[in-house]
Amino acid sequence: MTATNALAQKIAEDFVRAWTSKDVDKALSLLADDVVCEAPTGTFEGVEGYRGFVEPFANSLVGATVIDVLGDDTNAATVYTVDTPLLKDFRGIDYLTVENGKITRVMSVFDLLPMVRARGDLQH
Repeated sequence: MTATNALAQKIAEDFVRAWTSKDVDKALSLLADDVVCEAPTGTFEGVEGYRGFVEPFANSLVGATVIDVLGDDTNAATVYTVDTPLLKDFRGIDYLTVENGKITRVMSVFDLLPMVRARGDLQH
């Protein structure tokens, strides 16, 4: 990371690298107590609500690549791809808002269809 990175960009990079390496506690330490996450699977509120969303997924990872982290002092976007036992090269983007040095909002964007197909919930 270069010294020119803005605050939200740095926090976002620390956040995505933490959960993609299964260090969920470190990722959660970067969240505001009243964080709100909007994801295709629902809305998750508070640190413990977010833990319920991210921890099972992070713990299932067999690999991850952070493609890029873009941002300024208040907002950042993380672009990543992960591998799970059922999915390879599963792509996602998180758009984060940072206030007072903590992540207050996460908009997580990913396509649920590959997950549904991998579980066999939907015919191809």
